[in-house]
Amino acid sequence: MNRRIVLDTSTLVSAALRAGSVPYQALAEAFESGDVCASQETLAELERVMLRPKFDRYLSRSRRRSFVAVLRRRMRLCVVEEAHFQTVDPHCRDPLDDKFLALALSADADVIISSDEDLLVLHPWRGVPIVTAAEFLVRFGRARR
Repeated sequence: MNRRIVLDTSTLVSAALRAGSVPYQALAEAFESGDVCASQETLAELERVMLRPKFDRYLSRSRRRSFVAVLRRRMRLCVVEEAHFQTVDPHCRDPLDDKFLALALSADADVIISSDEDLLVLHPWRGVPIVTAAEFLVRFGRARR
């Protein structure tokens, strides 16, 4: 059974900027063990964040663009409709993060991986675990299959 996995923007940025890091390992494990899900909204946010000048010292803009392009090709694109947003309950204390909860509903996600405390405090959200990258590796990684 393939898991449906949602990763938030902060986790994906960390994975891009630090090859071999725990977020990088979690992203690799997520692709290996299931469908990594995204929406147009989450991908647009990732593109915006990845192009911030503050990341220039870690990775070139072209490498960051390439990272997003690879994710676009490999991720399962889910259509998140207004109805998904309307049924997000409880809401995240940061309304901008509700897009990940709506995506989890649309994708019928099995887990959300996040490093954002605004999402992590909701664990579990409507039965969906919200875990850090490290927790994902321990709870859902190869050793747990």
